[in-house]
Amino acid sequence: MNKPAALQVLLIEDELSIAKNIAGYMEQKGHIFDFATNGKHGLALALQQYYDLIILDLNLPGMDGLQLCTQLRQQAERHIPLLMLTARDSIEDKVSGFQVGTDDYLTKPFSLQELEVRCLALSRRHLLQQQHSITLGPLELDKQRRIAKRDGQQLALNAMGYKILLLLAEAYPQVVSRSELSRQLWRDEPTESDALRSHIYQLRTVLDKPFAYPLLKTVFGVGFTLEIAAT
Repeated sequence: MNKPAALQVLLIEDELSIAKNIAGYMEQKGHIFDFATNGKHGLALALQQYYDLIILDLNLPGMDGLQLCTQLRQQAERHIPLLMLTARDSIEDKVSGFQVGTDDYLTKPFSLQELEVRCLALSRRHLLQQQHSITLGPLELDKQRRIAKRDGQQLALNAMGYKILLLLAEAYPQVVSRSELSRQLWRDEPTESDALRSHIYQLRTVLDKPFAYPLLKTVFGVGFTLEIAAT
């Protein structure tokens, strides 16, 4: 049986004991957590960092879960799967959550095992719902066939080059940090310090050098992004 993929999770929960229990169990399973104890901090992290999933408490100080979800759906560049935790079990509360963009609900108290299963299912469902192709200006990626084209010309990318390009295309127009690229490419496996630099160079050679202008942009001190001219 294959081990489930590790999830990068943002947990927004003001009750420290609950946050510790969730993180303790989930981190043992290999998942990676960031934390916020109020709605405003949680929203800021959600908009600044890349997460596979957000676990969000309904009752939060400053900005409650419904307000946070509303703001997130209005401001985020991508749909981040969101699991709401609530002590309320009324249909009205759940309907309110789904109306503002919650993807799933779990009512307190809950089983930590069920929480992980729900998170994994939500992440998989989100991936299945994503489109099989991405088009950004002259760039086309076919995720089923794992090929990329620029101006209709197929690019001779190796597996790592294609994966980097796909990560940048899915994050567009956001910048992807060097550390995030490394995490996505190698997870926790040790790698040479200049390995990413080498793969970026090879990607540029195929993606940009034969063409009139570059698409791959370095944001110095931060990471990489795609620069797509407005049409």
